[in-house]
Amino acid sequence: MIFHDPFYLLLILVLIPFIGALIFRGRRHWDSNSYTNTIHYSDIKTLQSVKATWKTRWIRLLPWLPIMALLCIIIALARPQLGINQSLLRRESIDIVLTIDVSPSMLAEDFKIDGHGANRLDVVKKVARNFITGRPNDRIGLVVFSGRPYILSPLTWDHDWCLSRFSEIQSGMVEEGTAIGSALAASVSSLHESKAKSKVVILLTDGVNNAGQVTPEAAAKVAKTLGIVVYTIGAGTKGGPVPCPVIDNTGHRTYQTIPIDLDENLLTRLANQTGGRYFPATSTEGLTAIFERINKMERTSLNSPQYQEYQELYPLFLLLGLFLLFLEAILGNTIFRRLP
Repeated sequence: MIFHDPFYLLLILVLIPFIGALIFRGRRHWDSNSYTNTIHYSDIKTLQSVKATWKTRWIRLLPWLPIMALLCIIIALARPQLGINQSLLRRESIDIVLTIDVSPSMLAEDFKIDGHGANRLDVVKKVARNFITGRPNDRIGLVVFSGRPYILSPLTWDHDWCLSRFSEIQSGMVEEGTAIGSALAASVSSLHESKAKSKVVILLTDGVNNAGQVTPEAAAKVAKTLGIVVYTIGAGTKGGPVPCPVIDNTGHRTYQTIPIDLDENLLTRLANQTGGRYFPATSTEGLTAIFERINKMERTSLNSPQYQEYQELYPLFLLLGLFLLFLEAILGNTIFRRLP
């Protein structure tokens, strides 16, 4: 047991004079010679033959009850805690940044959720959520991009907070375009101070690099230098144009077909350059399988401190102190009441 505020224990010194006085008073009061000084009878032999009752034995404890009560209250002020030691938890962890394309083409509805048509972005968000939930020991970061990148969540172990940021992901949240190089550079920047042995970027896009001031190759070179592995995912159905919803001038939702324009060669080079791999995702099931494969990648050991809460014991001592005060008041005015 430890005390959170041990300096309150110094108040115990205040009780020492009272304890000494009680001991001295008790000895005087129960000294056999004291009877002759305080009680006047013509013959005390009769009194000496009377045996002590349980009241005369226990009444000696009555003055100690408030002392014990104050002692308990002082201990409660010091906040006693049941000690649970700090320990180091060895965690299998890597740092992962999810980099997701949010350009308008990600609204193309060539994927399915529960048998119904769904756009690419909704499917990616659902699969990515499941991926994050399945990696409780990893730090996760989140970057979205279109014409420029935007860091939606820095690396964190607070997955609930990271998952809450998914509600903000929508197409058009940044200017149009597909800045793959700038997005990769922002993801690498999020990882450059990481102390984890394994650092990973999972970059998902459905287009070609046509915006940004950083070339994808330059960003991949920096990633390789920092030991960051880049996995690239190309989202979209192969083989022809796909329907994409648009809002016309009257505010009505209509569909138009858009061509498939995915630079798989670039995505393959970026992955190979950093020791990663390129995965084409043409369906919801395929995208789920890709994330499951990445989920099995090598893990690294990381020691992180684990703090366990202390159990507070002060309520127990406080209640005990109040109970002793209450008991002293009740007994002193009933069973052990002294008559004038």
